[in-house]
Amino acid sequence: MKPPRALATALQVLSFASLSQSLLTADEDFPPLLDATLTDLRLGLDNNLFTSVDLVNAYIDRISEVNHVLRAVTEINPDALSIASERDAERRVGIDPAKQPLHGIPILLKNNIATDDEMNNTAGSYALLGAKVPHDSTIASKLRKAGAIILGKANLSQWAASREAVTHEGWSAHGGQAVGAYFPKQNPRGSSSGSGISTSLGLAWAAVGTDTGGSILLPAHANNVVGFRPTVGLTSRYLVIPYSTRQDTVGTLTRTVKDAAYLMQAMAGRDSRDNYTSAIPFDEIPDYVAACTNSGLKGKRIGVSRNTMATDIDPSANTDPEAFERALDVIRSAGAEIVDNVDLPCNDFFTGHSKKRRQIPSANYSMADYLDLLKENPNNITSVRDLRDFTRDDPQEGFPRFDTTAWDTYLKLGINDTDPTYWSNVTTVTEILGPLCFTGALDKYKLDAMVHPTPYSVLMAAGLGFPVVSVPLGRSPDDSPIVPSDRGNLILSAPNGPFGIAFSGPAFSEETLFAMAYDFEQRTNVRKAIKPFISPKTELSHVVRKRCLRNPKGDCGKEFR
Repeated sequence: MKPPRALATALQVLSFASLSQSLLTADEDFPPLLDATLTDLRLGLDNNLFTSVDLVNAYIDRISEVNHVLRAVTEINPDALSIASERDAERRVGIDPAKQPLHGIPILLKNNIATDDEMNNTAGSYALLGAKVPHDSTIASKLRKAGAIILGKANLSQWAASREAVTHEGWSAHGGQAVGAYFPKQNPRGSSSGSGISTSLGLAWAAVGTDTGGSILLPAHANNVVGFRPTVGLTSRYLVIPYSTRQDTVGTLTRTVKDAAYLMQAMAGRDSRDNYTSAIPFDEIPDYVAACTNSGLKGKRIGVSRNTMATDIDPSANTDPEAFERALDVIRSAGAEIVDNVDLPCNDFFTGHSKKRRQIPSANYSMADYLDLLKENPNNITSVRDLRDFTRDDPQEGFPRFDTTAWDTYLKLGINDTDPTYWSNVTTVTEILGPLCFTGALDKYKLDAMVHPTPYSVLMAAGLGFPVVSVPLGRSPDDSPIVPSDRGNLILSAPNGPFGIAFSGPAFSEETLFAMAYDFEQRTNVRKAIKPFISPKTELSHVVRKRCLRNPKGDCGKEFR
C-alpha cells in the first residue's frame, strides 16, 4: 500500500538518506524517542544536545519507516523544518522554558483540527481536499503561541466516525486503513486512531485528538498511551470539523500523564467563538502540571461499579481481570479508599452494540456552520447531504463497502439541536446517566472519582460531557483469544494487546483526575514493559551524527554555545 501522495512528496523532500550501519549506534546521551517525555526533550534542547530541526528530521524519518504499514500520518507539514529553524533561532536569543515548555516541540494534530497553512484538513475525505480555512483553529493557534511545531496531520476514522452507524475504525478514504503496532492487523480503535498510533511509537512528542464517544479513550486503551478527554467546554472546538456540538471535545494522547497535563495547559481556556467554553467555572485554568504529584491518590474516595463491568460493552475491555484487581490494590496502598460494588442503575445503556450505545442521543451535526467558514471549498460542500452525495458518487470514498448509514439516518430524521425532539432526548439521557447513575453515585457515596477498565468509562463521559483520563495498565496475556473486529479484517483483541484503566470524574475535575492518574502511573509504570511488534529505528543520535558528517567543522549539536 503506497502512502498518500502528499505524505510521499513531503517525505521525499524532507527525509534524509539512510544512515550507514556504522552510524546506527544508540547514544545514551539522547532520549529514546519511543518513550521520550517532554522533560527529556526539553533537557536536550535547552542544553543544546540537539535542535528542533534535529527533532523534526528524526520524527519525519521515523514516520517514513513505518507509515506505509501503519498509515498513522496523512501528511507532514511542509513548513515544519522552517518553523523548527525559527524556534532554534528564538532559543539562541533566549526563551524561558518554564513559561514556554512546548517551545520547539513537534506535535501532530488529528486531521479534523484546522490549520491555516499548506496542510489539508479533510477529516479523511476527498470532499474537503484542497479546502482552506480563514485562519487557524483556536487549538492550533494556542499551540503555535506556546511555541510548539505542528509537525503534521494524523489519520482518523473518517469524519470522526460519523459517516457509518458501525464504523470501520481507523479507516479514512484519504488516509487509508490505520493499524496498531502491538500485533498484526491490530484495530487501532477510533476515531483518533492515527494520534494514538503516532504517540505510542514516538512519531511525534504527542498528538491532539477529539473525543465524541470514546475517540480518544479507546485509541489510548488500545495503543499503550495516556488519553485525556477533557470536560466539554474546557477546550475550544472552533474550526474543528464537528460531529456533535454537545459531545465533541478536544483532548490529548501522550506517553505520560504529566505530558498530557502540559499539553492541556496550553490548550484549555475560554473562546468567544465556542460558547460552550463560557461554562468554565474558574477565572484562571488550574495548574494541571503542578497537580501531578506522588500523593495524588492519598485520601481520595474512588468508586468501582461491578455491575457496569459485568456487561459486554467491548471484548477488549477487561482481557486480564487480575490486572484490574492489582490496580485496585495499588490505589489502596497509595492511601485512597476503594468504594466497591457501587451500583450504577443505568446498566441498560450498556446493552446492545457498542457503537450504537456511544451515539446518544441522535447526532447533532453543526457541519454546515463549519463549511460556511471555508474560504476555499473546491467541491462546494455546504451540508451533510452534500457530503453524503459526494461520498456515494466519488469512487475514492469506497462506497458502498464503507457506507453512509449514520448520515442516512440523520437526514431521514432531520433532527438537529434546534429540534424539540433532540432536546427531549438530551434531557432524558442526561437524567438517566447523571442523577440516576454517575453523578448520583458520586453524591451518594461521596466519591472523588470512579475507576474502571477504560472502555467502561466511555458511555457516561460521552453522554454527560465529563472528563476521563486513561492510563496504560497492561497487555493481554499470551494465551488470550484472538477476537476479530465487527467490520473489516482487523483484529480487536489478541495477545500483547495493550489495555488501560480510566479515572472518571464530574465536570471540570481535571485537576483532581491528573493528580490521581499521575500518582497511579508512577506506582505502576507499565507502558515501557509493553513492546510493539513494529517500531521505527531512527533515533536523535543518528540524525545529529548525520548532520555532523555533513558539516564536520560545526560544533555537533552544540550550536548555541
